[in-house]
Amino acid sequence: MKKTALITGASSGIGKEFSKIHAEKGGDLIVIARSENKLNELKKELEQQHNIDVLVLPKDLTKPNAAKEVYELVQQKGLKVDYLINNAGFGGLGMFNERELEQDLQMINLNISVLTALTHYFLQDFVNNNQGRILNVSSTASLMPGPLQAVYYATKAYVTSFSNALAEELHNTNITVTNLMPGATATEFGRISGMDKTELFKKTATARRVAQDGYEGMLKGKLDVISGLTSAQKLMSAMLPLTPKKMILKQVRQMHGVN
Repeated sequence: MKKTALITGASSGIGKEFSKIHAEKGGDLIVIARSENKLNELKKELEQQHNIDVLVLPKDLTKPNAAKEVYELVQQKGLKVDYLINNAGFGGLGMFNERELEQDLQMINLNISVLTALTHYFLQDFVNNNQGRILNVSSTASLMPGPLQAVYYATKAYVTSFSNALAEELHNTNITVTNLMPGATATEFGRISGMDKTELFKKTATARRVAQDGYEGMLKGKLDVISGLTSAQKLMSAMLPLTPKKMILKQVRQMHGVN
């Protein structure tokens, strides 16, 4: 039986690769992003190549009630979502006091509030059916504070904590919640956030690799999936619990390009 995946931020980067991977497995899709043209191009490509159905929902998820509107549209279409992939999000580089407050508040809204709302709405159906898989895209940034990306790192810490807690709440069901924590990945995120010019983004993983790791981890019901780290980053990640916080803060600040 075909599985339907709802994917946010599906027009580019990791979200687009999630869509391709799911289509390659013969699954139907509900794809969400702001760019209707990009979504329609993706729909045409995937429907022709894989004989599947793709529903395009062009939506700015930062707008009020966007998550509820998405859920209601899916209900009106009579569609059953099997996999919820919360991928949409954005970041931003700079001193917190110098950044536009409105931009950071939108970041909190998209990275936290929208993800939480979509999870709440669709989880009701998953619980009623005792079946479903949720994949939330967090970041290895969730494992530490992030000077010069203070709000972004904090939002991803929420995603990781929230996802892990839900997974345990649902431990005696057929519903799984997987938390994907990519490292630096070659997507538009780096360019838009300004991170592509920092030390952290000198070596990046492909969006395809990260999406493949996350998707496979979701199917296996894994709790956490870390993807796209260099050997040095893996070592740093492993040493985090043993490293003084002030040292971590200094290292992260320097990786973001400020000594």
